[in-house]
Amino acid sequence: MASTKKKKDQENHANDLLENPEALANQLSKTEEFINANKALVLGVGTVLVLLVAGYFGFNTYKNSQNEQAQNDMFQAIYYFEADSLDLALNGDGINYGFLKIIDEYSITDAANLANFYAGAAYLKQGSFKSAILYLEDFSADDLLIQARAYSLIGDANMELGEYNEAAIYYEKAANYEANKYFSPRYLMKAALAYENANDLEAAKNAYSQVIEKYWDSAEVQNAKKFRAKIDSAS
Repeated sequence: MASTKKKKDQENHANDLLENPEALANQLSKTEEFINANKALVLGVGTVLVLLVAGYFGFNTYKNSQNEQAQNDMFQAIYYFEADSLDLALNGDGINYGFLKIIDEYSITDAANLANFYAGAAYLKQGSFKSAILYLEDFSADDLLIQARAYSLIGDANMELGEYNEAAIYYEKAANYEANKYFSPRYLMKAALAYENANDLEAAKNAYSQVIEKYWDSAEVQNAKKFRAKIDSAS
């Protein structure tokens, strides 16, 4: 009840200020007196706010500039990656940066984030599975395809290391990240295989069942039915 009365008093006061010029002038006078009596405080707060705003815009300008430069520097590394010249893609050619240098030099940029993905994929191709996991785990994106792909590649690296349960976890993450009928069934099939290798047949069966029930029109559904039936017949 008291809070309701207080709110009503505040509303009445606000109306007085809007409707009564004398009340408004009196309020402005009080504000001016406060400013005059606390000039140092007001000046300090104002300076901090100006610096924060300037710093924010300055940092964003710097970041955008760095990102543009990083994208230019990464062009040759991507070319080497696509040509399977993986050492050059990772370490550069002495003139152009490789992904590792881009990550170090431009760590705050989106380009460096993407370089983590490329570096992880390159290490996976080279068979350096632990390094692949480290770089792929440092990558993050909102993109539907590439983030799910990163999770799947981490799953692939764990499969190669014999870490089947860990692989299955990442395949499931890939399947469930913005789930869709084009890629999720493929990742679920990988998860099922990982579970089978880990001798967790119930989890494998569940992954196959998800493909059959959720993605019945996918290319993977026939294999999912076959492999689920195989598990059923063995139990």
